[in-house]
Amino acid sequence: MDREQWGSRWGFVLAAVGSAIGLGNIWRFPYVAYKNGGGAFLIPYMFALLTTGLSFVALEFVIGKKYRGSAPLSYFRINRRMEFVGWWQFAISFVIMTYYAVILGWAMSYIGFSATLAWGTDTKSFLFNSYLNVLPNASVTNFGGIEWHAFIPLLIIWVITLAISYRGVKQGIERVSKIAIPTLVFLFLIFVIRAVTLPGSSLGLNAFFEPQWNQLLNPEIWKAAYSQIFYSLSLAMGIMITYSSYLPEKTDTTNNAFIAAFSNSGFELLAGFGIFAALGFMAHNSGVAVKDLAAGGIGLAFVVLPQIINQLPFPQFFGIVFFACLLIAGITSLISLLEVCISAATEKFGWDRHRAVLTIGGLATLVSVAYSTRGGMYLLDVVDNFVNGFGVLPSAVFEIVLVLWVFHKMKPLMEEANLHSQIRLGGYFKISLGFITPVMLVIILFSSLITNISTVYGGYPVNFVGVFGWGMVILMLVFAVLISRLSWKDKRVFEKKEEKE
Repeated sequence: MDREQWGSRWGFVLAAVGSAIGLGNIWRFPYVAYKNGGGAFLIPYMFALLTTGLSFVALEFVIGKKYRGSAPLSYFRINRRMEFVGWWQFAISFVIMTYYAVILGWAMSYIGFSATLAWGTDTKSFLFNSYLNVLPNASVTNFGGIEWHAFIPLLIIWVITLAISYRGVKQGIERVSKIAIPTLVFLFLIFVIRAVTLPGSSLGLNAFFEPQWNQLLNPEIWKAAYSQIFYSLSLAMGIMITYSSYLPEKTDTTNNAFIAAFSNSGFELLAGFGIFAALGFMAHNSGVAVKDLAAGGIGLAFVVLPQIINQLPFPQFFGIVFFACLLIAGITSLISLLEVCISAATEKFGWDRHRAVLTIGGLATLVSVAYSTRGGMYLLDVVDNFVNGFGVLPSAVFEIVLVLWVFHKMKPLMEEANLHSQIRLGGYFKISLGFITPVMLVIILFSSLITNISTVYGGYPVNFVGVFGWGMVILMLVFAVLISRLSWKDKRVFEKKEEKE
């Protein structure tokens, strides 16, 4: 099979960084760090980066480069019994991108709202009542119909994403990444510089960085750090394997992995500076403590930040800058999620790229419509929690245990990586990836499992969580097992497997 390649090393690195830097870097990391010990959180965070983040990215980069395929095909070439893990990651990426696109549609709308500060002073009411018109309660049978304010920008987001993917890896993804990532960093620096020079910004920065050393003995802090590193780097979703499969044979994967991982963490710290400096400014103006303003997720991006933007000099400009950053960060991540599915479908079913883009992209667009209904907010919340908690984490555990422990690929993968890498993988890689990472992932997984079994997530109706939470997890696993039993359309995948082994 002819396989596309990146046009340059930096095209690949920027695409990988673009996948890793997403909405979570801007709206999740600052709040997670603040809530989990402030400056003290940076210690477990850096430990998690060094013991899990770097090693896991390096692992997925070398798997993709060595086995030259999508996630399902790469795992198949390791051992055909592993193929289902790749389809599991295909399902994870597909489900995530269906609701991720909706949030990007909101960001696009808010760029327009910034021009006139249309959200007014009651930004929470504007988001939930005026813009999304959210139903009062969640229900399995009642989604309240499509909310056109969310539906139209959703379609625009999908048209943009599919158009980029349609052009291929080099002409589409790489070209956009080379423009988008420098633009994102430039725009976000404008926001951060303005935020840290505002009166009261030191209040927010002190709250963000003030270390609560006693929290280091709290195991929840360490679990939060590992979770943040794991989700932030887009691990165990098939993304890094897919992207690295387009690399030339003689590529330094380990060095590239370090660049991608540290770039992602650097942007997260930059986001922490900007967000909490802005919160400090708002606390200063409002006479309210930073802790009463701090929030994460959708509430931070679409409720708290518009309130802060209202109080800034030239609010329209900074509103456009902030939401443009959200949009750019999200688009590069959405493209990578879609590429996982496109690459797998072209290899399994023998489709060309254009057919795969239109088929999978069209199906994803249709599924996304459910999140643009009046009940879509509830659906998004539940699906996001369960897909990340019980889709991604088990996928990662299976990936590590099967690749390294069951099929004993540690040595050949290290040899492949060290063949062309400036940074050599050795004993540290074996310990961090073969022991520390799986132990931490299992602890996080079981802790989350106990929490979600003992209490109904989010206070939603039991049947709602059962259908769209646990039901979604089961559906993804069943899909992965069933589709892995289908034969590969192009029999040359077997020839390549024999060549590699």
